[in-house]
Amino acid sequence: TSEMAWSFLLVICLASFAVVYTADPLNVHVIAHTHDDVGWLKTVDEYYYGANNSIQDAGVQYIIDTAVQALTANPDRKFIYVEIAFFMRWWREQSEYRKQVVRDLVARGQWEFINGGWVMNDEATTSHTAIIEQMTEGHEFLFKEFGVRPTIGWHIDPFGHAASQPSLFAQMGFNAFFFGRIDYKDQQIRNETKELEFVWRGSQSLGAQTEIFTHVLYTDYCYLHGFAFEWTDPPIMDDPELENVNIKERADFFAHSVRHRARSFRQ
Repeated sequence: TSEMAWSFLLVICLASFAVVYTADPLNVHVIAHTHDDVGWLKTVDEYYYGANNSIQDAGVQYIIDTAVQALTANPDRKFIYVEIAFFMRWWREQSEYRKQVVRDLVARGQWEFINGGWVMNDEATTSHTAIIEQMTEGHEFLFKEFGVRPTIGWHIDPFGHAASQPSLFAQMGFNAFFFGRIDYKDQQIRNETKELEFVWRGSQSLGAQTEIFTHVLYTDYCYLHGFAFEWTDPPIMDDPELENVNIKERADFFAHSVRHRARSFRQ
């Protein structure tokens, strides 16, 4: 879990970067997503309402509010939401008009639910039964309210990953599994050998039915290094009337950074 996530999310979202390498040009996918801990440094209630911010600056209800507003204002924007425990709570507080606004965003493909469980479950100590039940809880809600079923596994913050998780996701009908935290030596080797993407067979006994496309994030789930606008990184200044216009420098740095990342992915 990142202490930085919540402040950045309050603006609109957290951005993860997945790079697909081609000779020229380079396709960069900037993924706007939530990472809302259902209990970590604060209680679930404190996280939802934005209370007790002396511990951590976080208020999930405002993240959802502002994301809905931002998507409504611009039909080109897209957003993915993960933690259904918080979303269900927010949903119960909304008017029918507000609910229809979100349903329309989902229908247009602007708002997408991924993972879809009550939480992004731990993989070290949880039982198969607990994982299945919390996924069922979230998926039943999403199908009832929106007629959708998530098909992407999104475990960007659990500390370590068990083979049972991709096995369960594959048997749930998921198409892909994305995660972020692996041992630093494993990460280094995969970066060097271009093995951040692979097909994971979660169960040898069950065989091919447990295979799922797997993507390991290049570093983690946060912003690209150098573009943490709410912290100490410089903003993008593109107004020629400004004294310190930096749009070219910022664009060149972004291009250099993503091309460096692309070296870790196969063509």
